[in-house]
Amino acid sequence: MLTNRQRLIVKTAVLTLLAAGVTAGAAGLALLYGGWYNIGATAQHFPFVYSVLEEGMKHSVRNHAKEVKVPRLGGAQQLQLGARVYRDKCLQCHGGPGVAQSTIGMSMQPIPGPLVDATQRWEPNELYWVTKHGIKMSGMPAWEYHLGEDELWAVVAFVTVLPSMDAQAFKAATRPEEAR
Repeated sequence: MLTNRQRLIVKTAVLTLLAAGVTAGAAGLALLYGGWYNIGATAQHFPFVYSVLEEGMKHSVRNHAKEVKVPRLGGAQQLQLGARVYRDKCLQCHGGPGVAQSTIGMSMQPIPGPLVDATQRWEPNELYWVTKHGIKMSGMPAWEYHLGEDELWAVVAFVTVLPSMDAQAFKAATRPEEAR
C-alpha cells in the first residue's frame, strides 16, 4: 500500500507526463495546421527527421522482407537482363560505377543513394522487397506492376555484382544492345 506522500508523487508524475503530452500534441497540431513546416523539396528536413525515417525504413524493410525466398542469383542471362533493367529503370536516379546520377536523381529529396554499396547495407531479399514495393515519400517507385518477377530478381542479381565492377565493366554491361 502506498503512503499519502508516495501517492502524491505518483499522481504528480502522471499529471506532469499527461500535461507534457498534451502540450507536445498541441504544438504538433499548431505546426501541422499552421503550415509552418516547409515541405518543399528545396528545403532539407532536420537531421533528426532523416535519422528517424531512415531507422524506421530499415526496420520496416527487414520485417517485411524476412519471408522472401531468394532464388539462385548470378547466372549470365540473369545478369544481362538485370543490367538492361538497371540501365532503363535505375541508372537515372542511382547512377553506377563511373556514371553520375542524372539531374532528375540529383534533384530528388531525399537524394537517392548509390547502389554500388547496397549489398553492405541490405540482403538480397531486402533489395528485392524494396525494388518490388518501393519506399513511400522517397521517390523510389514500386516496380511490382511494371516489372516481372524475373526482371525484379535480375536487377537484384545485378546490384549484388555492382561492387565488383569498375566503370569500364559497368559501361559494357549497360550498353544498349544495338551498340554492342
